[in-house]
Amino acid sequence: MTRFFAMVVCLLGTMNLAYSLEVSAANQARYTALIKEVRCVVCQNQSLADSNAPLAEDLRDKIYMMMLEKKSDTEIKDYLVKRYGEFVLLRPRFSMTTFLLWTFPAVGIVSILLLIYCL
Repeated sequence: MTRFFAMVVCLLGTMNLAYSLEVSAANQARYTALIKEVRCVVCQNQSLADSNAPLAEDLRDKIYMMMLEKKSDTEIKDYLVKRYGEFVLLRPRFSMTTFLLWTFPAVGIVSILLLIYCL
């Protein structure tokens, strides 16, 4: 009888967990946007949304679990950057370490236009 009671309690506990994992349209859109902004660390040229690598699946699960913990997008990205480096973001943030990355295209275009104008 004790085993039966323990089994019923366990089953009721898992049913409660299943109901707590509600997926709203807003959360689904947020999740999709997040996994499209994060690079697969195995494939490196694909987002997590496009990758089929096992590590990408684990990262998608981790992002989903962090969303269930009510973490913000910034907190999730900060966690991933802390763990995998700035390279994990498909669009790196503007900082002193990425200054050349963001300014080089503008400097290059201005240089080419000046070169064309002077000739």
